[in-house]
Amino acid sequence: MDPSRRALLATPMLLAAPGLSLAQEWPSRPIRILVGFPPGQATDVVARLLAERLSEVPGWQIVVENRPGQGGSLAALATAQAPPDGHTWLLSATAPLATNPNLYANIGYESARDFSAVTLIANLPFVLLVNPGLPAPDLAALVAMARARPGELTFGTPGNGTTAHLITAMFARALGGLEMTQVTYRGAPQALTDLLAGRLTFMFETEVFSLAHIKAGRVRALAVSTARRSGRLPDVPALAEAPGLAGFDAGAWLGMVMPASVPAPIVLRVNQELRRIVQEPRMRERLAGLGAEVWTSTPEEFASFIRSEGVKWGGAVRDNNVRLD
Repeated sequence: MDPSRRALLATPMLLAAPGLSLAQEWPSRPIRILVGFPPGQATDVVARLLAERLSEVPGWQIVVENRPGQGGSLAALATAQAPPDGHTWLLSATAPLATNPNLYANIGYESARDFSAVTLIANLPFVLLVNPGLPAPDLAALVAMARARPGELTFGTPGNGTTAHLITAMFARALGGLEMTQVTYRGAPQALTDLLAGRLTFMFETEVFSLAHIKAGRVRALAVSTARRSGRLPDVPALAEAPGLAGFDAGAWLGMVMPASVPAPIVLRVNQELRRIVQEPRMRERLAGLGAEVWTSTPEEFASFIRSEGVKWGGAVRDNNVRLD
């Protein structure tokens, strides 16, 4: 399934759905959007954009609540355990719903069982970033450097099993097993500090985080991780264009879920409002300016997508023998 190609569907069934009176009485208090990452990171930035716009819906008061930890899974667990009354949402990235269940033995929830999928929101390409002073003007030069100096090149990630780590591992494995050294950080800002200081060779990070630094010339982008070039960085090749990397496609995504068993009329109402908002030209422009590509879906499409992503990233965890710190 390619959610970016799905047409925005109307939801007339909402008007005839059982339990309409419940949906009419909802919400009865502020709605929380939980975010499993610190303020300033991609998920948080997009959540606050959505909250600002959603708060304009009559009767809706939206509050963003950051609950970082365990790669976003603490917020996911809190959502799964919340009452299924439609007042607690989770804006999830790839990790909490697709990657982490393959990494943690006792994560406390099952993605397919414990959430009501609402809609995909956005695709988040990752960008391979280097210091402008690094003597590697393009991807081929960086790969040649890695082959010539096994284990010497360093790459930054927020930790084992994170999307940035898995993308780097997939990239290295596809090229025959490049030997490079991982350096872990609390987050992208700390890794960027070392990259700018020349203490780190490269890092993969979301375009949402990277775009401003690229445009300011603080870092140089060598490639994007998705199958096609980014419309915001048309001169930066996709990894899939490089020899040995045909078909490479490994970005992140954002989607909204609620606890399992939220009444269908509420799920459909939120789906309708979110899809309307992200498809508005102004919001599409704001998200594009951040480096996010709008994706939308029906709840059923998103539920299917979550299952397929669990298989994909689970394979990446096993293929690369990823172990947690």
